[in-house]
Amino acid sequence: MMKKDGQAAFMGCVGSDDYAKQLEECASSDGVLVHYMKDTSNPTGTCAALIKDGERALVTNLDAANNFKPTHLETEKAKEIIESAKFYYVAGFFLTVSVESLLKVTEHALANKKTFCMNLSAPFLVDFFADQMAQAMPYADYLFGNESEAAAYGKKHEMGEDLKEIALKIAALPKKDTSRPRVVVVTQGSQSTLVACDGKVTEYAVEPLAKELLVDTNGAGDAFVGGFLSQLVDGKSIDECVKAGHWAATYVIQQSGTQLGKTCDYSA
Repeated sequence: MMKKDGQAAFMGCVGSDDYAKQLEECASSDGVLVHYMKDTSNPTGTCAALIKDGERALVTNLDAANNFKPTHLETEKAKEIIESAKFYYVAGFFLTVSVESLLKVTEHALANKKTFCMNLSAPFLVDFFADQMAQAMPYADYLFGNESEAAAYGKKHEMGEDLKEIALKIAALPKKDTSRPRVVVVTQGSQSTLVACDGKVTEYAVEPLAKELLVDTNGAGDAFVGGFLSQLVDGKSIDECVKAGHWAATYVIQQSGTQLGKTCDYSA
């Protein structure tokens, strides 16, 4: 959606096996620079996606993905990526792996007035990794989550049940960089997306998709964030970011798996 390669980089931990090679080849062919930490004692993590009537359930085997270490951030390539990046995004799942690594990146973002984005990712993270999430939250300039994740956060922290109120309260949580307000984005599938910032909630309607066009909801949330960020890094408004997020999510749920076409026909 950014129309040119080399604008995004990804770091994580993989094994030294064919799955790792496949991941790198697929990401590189889509224009993403990857710099993996290689774990020689564990295989690359895998995930089985179970699809029924378009809805999905995931069964994971983390293996090497669970072994990312802060030392990888000290490699010359990692330093180059961190220094050159202006925006950083981390899924909440990484909170179970290496908070130390995450905080190293967030401190760099804070010190250099760069933008840090995070995703709640799953209700169980809110419930069982609350301390780790609390360490990362003050650095979050943008926080993403779906309705069940936001509801879980509201319940855990006694913020009530109304999603708009929960989004507003998360946006108002203490923040390291007080020069700009936190933006909280809550997606609700086919229902309106909520964006909370500076004491105000804006609703963005989702254009309905005919049921017969729905193939596989796997990756919808990640696609939304990708579309959103593709415009954010280009300095676009929140309205334009949400529009792009909706387009990307709608595109991916009409595909089997997370397959992408070689060309993107999105227009802002």
